[in-house]
Order: sequence, then C-alpha cells, then structure tokens
Amino acid sequence: MNLVWLLLLVFPNACSSDGEVSINVSKRPDVVNLGSIFTFESMEGDTVAIIGPQSSVTAHMISNVANDLHVPLLSFSATDPTLSSLQYPFFVRTTQNDLFQMAAIADIVKYYEWREVIAIYVDDDHGRNGIAALGDQLVARRCKISYKAPLNPQASQADIRDVLVRVALLESRIFVVHSYAGWGLDVLALAKNLGMMDTGYVWIATNWLSTKLDTDASLPPEAINNIQGLITLRMYTPDSELKRNFVSRWSNLTNKETASGPMGLNSYGLYAYDTVWLLAHAIDAFFSQGGSISFSNDSRLNELYGGSLNLNVVSIFNGGNLLLDNILQVNMTGVTGLYKFASDRNIIRPAFEVINVIGTGVSKIGYWSNYSGLSVVPPETLYMKPPDAFMSSQQLYGVIWPGQTTQKPRGWVFPQNGRQLRIGVPNRISYREFVAVGPSTDMFKGYCIDVFTAALSLLPYAVPYKFFPFGDGRNSPSGTELVRLMAADVYDAVVGDVAIITNRTKMADFTQPYIESGLAVVAPVRKLSSSTWAFLRPFTYQMWCVTGIFFLMVGAVVWILEHRTNDDFRGPPRRQIVTILWFSFSTLFFAHRENIVSTLGRLVLVIWLFVVLIINSSYTASLTSILTVQQLSSLIEGIESLAASKDPVGYQQGSFARNYLMDEYKIHKSRLIPLNTPEDYEKALKDGPKNGGVAAVVDERAYLELFLSSRCEFSIVGQEFTKSGWGFAFPRDSPLAVDMSTAILKLSENGELQRIHDKWLMRSACSSQGAKLAVDRLQLKSFSGLFIICGLACSLALLVYLILMLQKFTRHKTESESSGQRSRSGRLQTFLSFVDEKEEPVKARSKQRQLEGASSRGTDEYASMDGSMRIRTEMPSNVGVGLELEGAKATQLFTS
Repeated sequence: MNLVWLLLLVFPNACSSDGEVSINVSKRPDVVNLGSIFTFESMEGDTVAIIGPQSSVTAHMISNVANDLHVPLLSFSATDPTLSSLQYPFFVRTTQNDLFQMAAIADIVKYYEWREVIAIYVDDDHGRNGIAALGDQLVARRCKISYKAPLNPQASQADIRDVLVRVALLESRIFVVHSYAGWGLDVLALAKNLGMMDTGYVWIATNWLSTKLDTDASLPPEAINNIQGLITLRMYTPDSELKRNFVSRWSNLTNKETASGPMGLNSYGLYAYDTVWLLAHAIDAFFSQGGSISFSNDSRLNELYGGSLNLNVVSIFNGGNLLLDNILQVNMTGVTGLYKFASDRNIIRPAFEVINVIGTGVSKIGYWSNYSGLSVVPPETLYMKPPDAFMSSQQLYGVIWPGQTTQKPRGWVFPQNGRQLRIGVPNRISYREFVAVGPSTDMFKGYCIDVFTAALSLLPYAVPYKFFPFGDGRNSPSGTELVRLMAADVYDAVVGDVAIITNRTKMADFTQPYIESGLAVVAPVRKLSSSTWAFLRPFTYQMWCVTGIFFLMVGAVVWILEHRTNDDFRGPPRRQIVTILWFSFSTLFFAHRENIVSTLGRLVLVIWLFVVLIINSSYTASLTSILTVQQLSSLIEGIESLAASKDPVGYQQGSFARNYLMDEYKIHKSRLIPLNTPEDYEKALKDGPKNGGVAAVVDERAYLELFLSSRCEFSIVGQEFTKSGWGFAFPRDSPLAVDMSTAILKLSENGELQRIHDKWLMRSACSSQGAKLAVDRLQLKSFSGLFIICGLACSLALLVYLILMLQKFTRHKTESESSGQRSRSGRLQTFLSFVDEKEEPVKARSKQRQLEGASSRGTDEYASMDGSMRIRTEMPSNVGVGLELEGAKATQLFTS
C-alpha cells in the first residue's frame, strides 16, 4: 500500500495570519514561490489532504493543483473572498472570510454617518480582492470608496510617503488600511510623521493589526504611539473552558522559546488548531464509511504543468470527494467555539470584536456579527433573539479618536490642494435682486449671494471659492443646464435662484431650501364695484342651485313626515303647497311657525337648521367682504382654466416651467411664449392674446411677488400648483451640502435669513394691500359634506317612515278584510289614500273593528248553548249594552 501523507504546510511563524506571511513576502519576495515549490514537491508522494497555505496569493496557485488531484486544501488564514468553492471545489476555508470583515467595516462607517473612505492596501490578490469586497459592502449602505491607494508589496518608505501625501490632499479623512502587519505599521509610522494622526482623522485597520498586537506583546513604545486612537477588528472566538486550557498550555509551551516571554496566540493560531482536529474528525468518518486510500495516475498533469517539478509522479486521490464531503459535514466544538460550515462553505456565525487602541493596550468597544450587526452584547447571547429586535438599534461604546479626543470626527475637510471651489452662478438678465453680475465678472451680489456667504461664514472651516458666471448676459440661463455642467465636473457647486425639482435632484444634492417658491399664474385683473346684483356674488351658480333644491327637498320631506299627524300640514292641495314653500324658506331665518310633532321630522329639522346656520354665516361673511374690500376679477381663474383655453401663455426664459406645462398640463409648445424681463411680462399681459401678447404668465412665486410689488393691475389667480424651494447645488454625496444645510437652518433661527430677505426683496405697499380676487367665491365643494349629511338624514327618515306606514297599512288591510272588505283591486290607490288620511280616524276605526270582533266572538259562544237564540251586542261610547232577542223561546224567557 502506498505511503499516506497528511501534509501540514506551515511556514515560519506558524500561528500568524495571512498578513504575517505577507511580511515575509515584502522582505523576502521569494517566500511565496518557495512555499509553492515546497507544496508541489510534497505532492510527489501520495497526499490525501493539505493544511495551508497561509497566504491567499499562494492559495490561488495551489488550489488549481488541488482540484486536479482531488486533494482537499484546508487553509486557516487565506481570507481572500474570491477563493470560492465554485472556482476551487477542493479549497476549504477554515477561518472567517474577509467578506464579513469588510461588511463589519462598512457597518462602522455607516454607524458614524460617514459617506466616503480612502482605501490604502497592498496590491496583490489579498489586498485587491478585500478592498473590492469593501467597496461592494459600502455601496449597499449608500457609502463609497472615494479613492483607492494601492501599494506594491515591495514598496519602499519613499513610495509609501508619496501615497500618503497624495491622499492627504483629498476631502475624506477616513482611512481603511488593508495590508500585512510589518507593511501596515510602516504606513502608520509615516502617517504619524506627516501629521495625519491628529484630530479629525480616522484610521480603521483590518484584523492584521489585532493579529500583530496579540502575537507580539513586546512592540516598541514608538510603534504603540503611532497607532493611538485607531479602530481595528479581531476575529471573535467565545470564551470557554476548552479555549482557556489551550491558551494555558500554549503559554507553558512557548515560555522558554523567546527571550521576551511567551509567544502570543492570535485568532489564526486558534483556527489552525481547530483545523487539524477538523481534518482528524473527517478522516475518522472517512474510514468509518468504508473509504480507502488509493491513487491513480493521470498523464495529462505532466503535459499540463510540465517543467522540472516532475508532476508525472503525482497521483490523484480516488477518495478525495468522499473526504471533502466528510470535512464539510463535521460538526464539532473547538477552541474557537461551534465549528461547522454553512451552505456557502463559510464558517457559521462569523463575528468580530471592534477594538480601539488606547495607551499601551486596546479597549473593546463592541462586537459585530453577520446576524446582529454592531452591538455591545456578545454575539452568542443574541442568536436566540429575532434579528429585527436589534438590527435597527446598532450600538458601540465610546471611542478615543486620534488626537486624544472623544468627539466623533466629521470625516472630511475641504481639500488642502490649493484649488478653489468653482461655483457656477447664473448670469441673469432679469430679477437681478436675486443674482447680479457686476461690470467686472468678479463682482457678484444679490439675495442668493448674500445667503451663501452668510451660511459659509458659519462653517467651522475655511472654504476657498470663486464665482464663475454662466450665461451670455442677454437671456436668462437654464438652471437645469447649470446643474448638469456641475455634475459633469465643470463646476464644484451652483449658487443662485435654482429651484429644487425632480430631474435636478437626480444629478446633484441640494441644501435645505433658503426660500420657498412654486409655480403660479399671474393675469390682468380689473376692479369690481358694487352692483345691483352684488348680493348674488358670495355663492357660485352651482351653490345657489343646490341650496335652493335642498330647501324644497327638506320642506317636502317634513311635509310627508308630518302630514298624517299635524293639522298644520293638512288642508286643500293649494294650501299644502304654500305650506311647503313657506316652511322651507322660513327656516333660512329660523322663522317657521309650524310645530313639528313627529320624532323623524324633528330629527330632519335639527340637521337642516345646522346646515342653514353654516350657510347663513358663510354668506354673511362673504358678502361683507365683497362690499367692504376691493374686489378684483380676471377671465383666468387658475392653471386649469388656462390649460383648457387656446390662448398663449408666457413663461420666463430658461425656466423649468416650460417643460412642466408641456408634460403635466399638455399645453402645446406653440402656445408657450418665452419672456425675459418684467417689462416683457407687463407688455405681453397688457397687449393680451388678441394683440400678440399672452393671456397669463406662469412663473415661480418668488419672481411674481417681486413683479407684482409695483404693478397693481395684475395679480396671482388661483392657487400655487407646485411646491418647491431654492437651494444651493453640490455634487452627489458631497458632505458640504449637509454642512451648508445646517448653516442655513442656523440663519433661519437667528433671524439673519429674514434680514437678508428684507434687504433685497422688501415689497412696496401695492402688493401688500391684500386685494382679493372674485374667483375666491364660496364653492359648492366647501359645503358638499353638509349637503351629503342632510341628504342622508332625509333619505333615512323617509325609509323608516315608509316601513312604519307599510306595517300600519298591512294591519289595517287585514282588519278590513276580516270585516268583509275583501277587494284586492287598487291596492296602490288604497295605500295612498291610507297615507293621506289623518291618523286619528284611522285609529278610531281600527279600535271599533276590534270591539266588533270581540262582540261577535261573544255572541257565537252564547248561541252555541241555545241554537234558537241570537245575541247582538253593541257598545257605543256613551250608552250601555243593548240586547236584541229573537225567537219565541227567548221572548217567553225574558217575559217571565
């Protein structure tokens, strides 16, 4: 039987991480190649499994050979996310994937509300693929890597310094370092010398730093000083008796190995120990299932790889698939905790400790797990709870940041590369109170400029900037085009009268609005004087009609409900019609004299009187306003009537109003007339559509209020039909937009924003008269709720009344038939006659029929005792009982 090899491939510093091996790569560039050659040479014997390599770069090379030989390759330190089971079926990662580490870093960035980071990483498979995973995780949280700074694995200190100087000139102050231990410490030492470890900076190191700290407890004070305030991650392994015993044995074993004391044990060492046991369990299960050690040769390997490695002598392990399945099915408890694989071949329950370097040690500020996110509670205590219970409440303890401060860094500063902020400003031809470019292109003034400079002065840092005019000075430029140029990196910001609308927010981020605005319609108006028919103007035509109909309807309903019981609602037909009309309209003044006796009638009347009270009060208030306040009238009542007409419509040149009217109100472009100045507005409105002018002008309210401040013959008609505001535009995800929004809110709170408004946009007395348009008459829709309630009450009362009448009529009909009235013709006429008849006679007749029925039943009973005698009993209301006896025997009986 061939000799079975269980190859444990361990390089120097066997318990160190991927990063530790890479230190040797940077110092000894041949170590990876030597490791690969050593692995290939070892495979010349019969190999059933490989533990290693430690380097992700080497793992990429060896995994191809392991696939061809069907030899499981178990690595406790190759964390590259691209080492997947799809490409390398026989590669088994027995440690945590860097994909989860990058997810933890992304959650930290989101937790502190930062938006951009700068990635500094080693330019090999380990570094590139890890940072690619970080970029994907940040994008999923609406953050991003603003700049990638790769470094050659053999980079000198001069090369590292050049990269650090370059990234120091960028906006972001959040740095993520993904490297190897020795190389990473060189980066942090140079950053310290360049002043990049001061207040305002944030450094996040992947778990290479915690690995170094755990392994080498004798770092020099200078190295410790270089990493103060950093945040780093450590693979989390829960505390257990098994782990404590192993750490104790490790300390005793290595106590005499080094002069400075025992060699530290990091997380990779724990995973290496569990990996050996994992393989032992899998091999035991392999033999228990009847597996055997056998190999076969494949000549294609020599042809495929060739060279001096003598691959023609290597053999394919026939039981490789069975052993691989047993490895993936192992379920054990090791020094790292529960040890088993998920369906994606990653170790289950990935988790990290988040630690902060403080003084001569580290402080644990929380945990991260793929199940619960960031938390100050150990992950194993959260696995029994639903994830929704804590995913929305992420939490970490306080951090001592670089510069020995506890205040969270803002995460960015204005670039220190000497370049000024290029700000595009619209070069307006009209409404220069908002933005105006002076004779010299360096002179800018206006309301928008003053608001911007006032907000800028409130920022805690200096922002160098320069204004650049946009436009030819003869036509008002397009705000959308200006924002598009900023998105194309022609400008760094836009300041001016730029409305915040949907298509612009897709290209840029806007600040908090500093002035409210929205599209409105302005049209010529004429004064209305009091006329003979002024009393009709408070209500619209529809309102008058519906009110009159309800007066008649309520009168008719009350008449129906009261007709049978109330003498005030009875009499000849002519009198009843007059009563209905009188009662209906007298309720307008609460002067009705008729007494309502029925419950349903009173219910209807109470609701109607409430409706009349509201209508009366509204009418009085509106008529008072019409007779005492100046009234204006316009043929245009608002945007709806303007869109329905065929008249031309004016708009400001360069405004978004043109596209809005075409898209939302389907106004043909041939009807839209561009206008530049307020004087053009005035002339076009005075000329009117018949003389080459326009019927109305559609523009933003901020402009129209300025236009109307000295032109009383025009007015805004209808309501504002859009709601928006003006803001300053910045590139997407620019932190300056957030800071400027905060500054604008401060200006609003301290009153400075209002003072700037009054300085530039104070309106004259003409626009502050409070003139009211006649189109603001009381509409039917304002009272529709009252009319609906009243109508429902009337309908319900009539329905209840009809049901009661049908019950009474049925009872009356039954009694009539029992007394001999059995005609079934003319039921409707009979029912109507019954309803029209007064209720008291009907009740009297019904009572009389009941008494007659009782008398008849008594006579029949007496006649049954003597067949020759008949008794008729009558009981009038004012007489006694009369008896009539017939028959000879009866006469003799009463005579005697």
